[in-house]
Amino acid sequence: MAGRYAVIMAGGKGERFWPLSTSRHPKQLLALVGDKPLIAQAVDRLEGLVPPENVFVVTNADLVKATQKAAPQLPPGNVIGEPIGRDTAAAVACGGALVKARDENGVFTVLTADQVMGDLDLFSSTLKGGMDLAEQNDILVTIGIKPTFPATGFGYIEMGAPFDSVEGVAFRKADRFVEKPDEATAAEYLSTGKFYWNSGMFIWSVRSLEKAFAAHCPEMHELMNVLSLYALDGKIDDGMAATYPALGKISVDYALMEKADNIVMACGTFAWDDVGSWPALQSHFPQDAAGNTAVGSVEMLDASGNIVLSKDRLTAVIGLDNVVIVQAEGVTLVCPKDRAQDIKQMVVALREKGGYDELL
Repeated sequence: MAGRYAVIMAGGKGERFWPLSTSRHPKQLLALVGDKPLIAQAVDRLEGLVPPENVFVVTNADLVKATQKAAPQLPPGNVIGEPIGRDTAAAVACGGALVKARDENGVFTVLTADQVMGDLDLFSSTLKGGMDLAEQNDILVTIGIKPTFPATGFGYIEMGAPFDSVEGVAFRKADRFVEKPDEATAAEYLSTGKFYWNSGMFIWSVRSLEKAFAAHCPEMHELMNVLSLYALDGKIDDGMAATYPALGKISVDYALMEKADNIVMACGTFAWDDVGSWPALQSHFPQDAAGNTAVGSVEMLDASGNIVLSKDRLTAVIGLDNVVIVQAEGVTLVCPKDRAQDIKQMVVALREKGGYDELL
């Protein structure tokens, strides 16, 4: 049986969780939900399926030490730092190179460090079934999540004909990937029952990934081959320093998933949340009778539907509804709940203005 591996992509900045999440201590290193950092939870979820020595994390070079500290169950050498961000295709190629250097016949899953899962037995069965199929077939497995509402913040996968059923999980051919829709289109997708959310999680063998890169994205095929040679010599950092500056930025969706014709979708039915912005916390923390979510030292009067996180000091709220208030890292953020996605724009604006580097 082929070896089983995992590559966890942990290069995100988590700007929508500013000011708690900063470039030096981004979302995946925070215990936003639960009592461990999100990256440590991502590793823990692989218990019994992939041993820690076979789990690699691909992050930013300046976050390697912080990531090693946040996920102490991993061998320190399994945390790899990219010198510059080149989007998810390069991270996948780097992870593929690390696995190939260990086991040319290996099968691995690609996960992200900042998602929250429930129903962990179902999640494990989905991964195990996908790995079994990826070992036996020349396919690219992606995990779709059965939608529970017409989300406009996710891409979607249209499912096709049945492919197999393993570990009690249905696997279907994937007919097409579609971009984030508007509200009316998302509602239409939901009503058909044929569309699943694109979770950004994948499973494939080293050989199938190499074959797909060769056919659809030769630049990443070359990168994976070159980096695997460096990895064999224990010099993956040198390899990335030599190759990354010249790389184009491309996501794995554009590089492979929207082009390949051998994609199989696992029908994920476990609880899943990509915890994309502050409003996501509402589903992970208790609410009071007025629908407020409070984390830390918070008092409210005549207030409803708010999300308030106060890390170091008391935050008192009077007469406000449906706002996000965050007091953390010497910064106070206040915004309407329905504008939480715009926090990223504020971070960009502050960076351009200058003078706030220590807070970003």
